[in-house]
Amino acid sequence: MPADPAPLFERVSERLVAAGDGVEQGKIMHATGLKTGGKFFAFVSRGALVLKLPAGRVTELIAAGADPFDAGKGRPMREWVQTRPADEAECAALVDEARRFVGG
Repeated sequence: MPADPAPLFERVSERLVAAGDGVEQGKIMHATGLKTGGKFFAFVSRGALVLKLPAGRVTELIAAGADPFDAGKGRPMREWVQTRPADEAECAALVDEARRFVGG
């Protein structure tokens, strides 16, 4: 069963912000998320890790069991997906993938 993503994300966030590579925290949709270059790429919402990734990768993750993310408006956002990582290593890998996508 997937772990609660909130504490996993919190530990991953602390490490990324402390590394000083331009990653910072900010508020997004009533949550604390991570951003780089002013663009958000990851946060936790409603018990899931939410990530900004290329549309093709979002489709892959949904096919593997993740869910589309709709921000409460009833329409999925093309480059956003919500998932529940199995452990901290998976959480860190997904967050890093999203950071690299947003950071160019």
